[in-house]
Amino acid sequence: MQDAISLLIDRWKADPHSTYASWFLWEERLKNFRSIRRGIGQVVSDIQAGTFGNAYRGSTLETVVASIAEQRQIFKGADHAFLWKPKLRIPDIYENEDNQRAFARLLHTCNCCDTAEAVIDAIRRIDGLQIKGLGPAVANLLYFIHPTLVLPFNTAIVAGYNALTGSRVKLGRWDHYLSLREGALRLNGIYRRQLSNDLGAVAGVLFDVGSGRFAAPPASDDAGARAAWESDLAKVREESAAAQRQWAAERESDATHTQIQGWLRDLGIALGYGVWVAANDRSRPYRGGLLADGCLPDLPAAASTGGESVRLIDVVWVAPGGHAIVAAFEVEHSTSIYSGIVRMLDLALGSSVGADCTMFLVAPDHRRDEVRQQLSRPAFSRVSELGIRYLPYGELETHREAMIRFGSGLKPLIAASQRL
Repeated sequence: MQDAISLLIDRWKADPHSTYASWFLWEERLKNFRSIRRGIGQVVSDIQAGTFGNAYRGSTLETVVASIAEQRQIFKGADHAFLWKPKLRIPDIYENEDNQRAFARLLHTCNCCDTAEAVIDAIRRIDGLQIKGLGPAVANLLYFIHPTLVLPFNTAIVAGYNALTGSRVKLGRWDHYLSLREGALRLNGIYRRQLSNDLGAVAGVLFDVGSGRFAAPPASDDAGARAAWESDLAKVREESAAAQRQWAAERESDATHTQIQGWLRDLGIALGYGVWVAANDRSRPYRGGLLADGCLPDLPAAASTGGESVRLIDVVWVAPGGHAIVAAFEVEHSTSIYSGIVRMLDLALGSSVGADCTMFLVAPDHRRDEVRQQLSRPAFSRVSELGIRYLPYGELETHREAMIRFGSGLKPLIAASQRL
């Protein structure tokens, strides 16, 4: 079987009308990579800015997918999966803003990462959301970001893979796509000298077999090939299930973290302070709006010398007038308390906030001993000078309404927190 596939590849490369000669060796191919990548970045920017719209026609996504569909025969019809079908409401990334943002996160994550593990993790995350109609056709976008990590995907490629390996990969399912990718990587590894590090080459072989231009060699061991494929699929499903459990816990943690930030935001505003929310959390949804609603657009100049990490402190309270920071809060729901302390140190030691700034580590009640242990680390010998206080969730939840109604300044928070 291996010698037969090797012969097939040689004939495929010698055929002037194969995808190898007509697309893979096409002089304009690499230029198209650059323009498509730029277009994908613009799609992400439009979605993040809220200007993407609610239709495929006229969107930047249509422009990008159209340029992919023009990549000779292998990508013909690449736009079919993205055309908005209102009766079926697929793919559900045009009128559902949450799904649209998730789609942007997938593209942005893959555009910023450089490992196969990160790409597969991003794919599993989007698969876990079960967005209607948004399936493995997205791989045709991701291929132009990572041609050595992502295999293109369409009906002919699937048919060619099944014919060569005796597998039963199905269209429209991400777990089947990942198993196909695993098998294609093995094929590419065996015939690397004839093919390329760029997975477009092995995809071209599969496409030309699946479209009927070349016949698949007769299989000598269908049972063995099928067993290997089933093993790949079982592995993919097992890993996906474990990842889904982990992400469910992460989403729950993120929701609680945002809720605590929201409590501190509302409390600070009620007590008459200006409030800053961490730069990377400002767009988080909270109570029908955004976490940054009603907050300051910038930190006081006095904090600017503390570096970028100061802008990532979860919540900062600023005195009326906008010049002096009076309180800073790091919410540590399940993440390392170490990172929160480091940001507090950056604020205190790298800026001119003054001695009147009170710093709070806000964490679940059961993490009290962990907070104490971290604060006693030798690396944080100067922490004792800062007087960082531990504010348990339970105290904040129990007393925050009374603080809003009857509180004055930081006195209620000082009373509810502990100095460890």
